[in-house]
Amino acid sequence: MRRIVKEEVPEATETIGYQMPAFKVERIFFYFAAFKKHLGIYPPVNGDDALLRDLAPYLGPKNNLKFPFEQPIPYELIRRVVRTLAKQYSKR
Repeated sequence: MRRIVKEEVPEATETIGYQMPAFKVERIFFYFAAFKKHLGIYPPVNGDDALLRDLAPYLGPKNNLKFPFEQPIPYELIRRVVRTLAKQYSKR
């Protein structure tokens, strides 16, 4: 996750938020955490209907993302999430 975020948003800096690894550009836009059965990515993505359709199988509670470890991790999809969240949070 760290490599993907740094490749997609090189100006992002690492931090900790809500006791999870996070990245920020002025404010935090991406959190992630590994759990026993899945990789969680926070906060929810908004505003990109095509991306939301692709993410539908991975939506968890409160529309956060849950990528089960029993399936291949869709890294290219996660790249799109990183780019979208960075844009989403830069507009606030």
